[in-house]
Amino acid sequence: MYPVRIGGERIALREFEERDLDASMAVVGDPDVTVFLSFDTRTREEQAERLAADIARAKTEPRPDYYLAIADRQTDELIGFIRIGLGGHRSGELGYALRKDRWRQGYTYEAAQLILAFAFEELGIHRIQAACGPDNLASQAMLRRLGFDYEGRLRDHVFTDGGWRDSLLYSAVSTETRSPTKPR
Repeated sequence: MYPVRIGGERIALREFEERDLDASMAVVGDPDVTVFLSFDTRTREEQAERLAADIARAKTEPRPDYYLAIADRQTDELIGFIRIGLGGHRSGELGYALRKDRWRQGYTYEAAQLILAFAFEELGIHRIQAACGPDNLASQAMLRRLGFDYEGRLRDHVFTDGGWRDSLLYSAVSTETRSPTKPR
């Protein structure tokens, strides 16, 4: 399915565009943001290559993931990313990042609600998991608010900044009586 655009109250989830390079650097080029991600801070050149690959990958069939820009609805400027990586047996993995000046304003929560509804309702995904660092208390709280359940700790799960880091694993399934896209 391409292109995808999902409208929310304050944001839209949309396909990446070449013009997103500079705005994306406020996410992937900021060590205060990437400390919570599964990759190291990127240079502009590295991000330009990655962005081109992401744009091309979105057009493949079958599509391996729905990696979308979180864009301000008023300006259409990229403020972050959200992703559902598609796995086997109707499973997916949620990932997200937002530029630092938009933290703690509900943008990631709104984006997650939108992409989870899309994944469960449009893509027919049954189980979605998400992993976050043990020090990322905001992400842990948001996942619980979204209806995800804590499953356990993944030891030495991610190698970033020259060392291994544990992750905490959360999941939501489509058949639970509570909606994973509604707060508990």
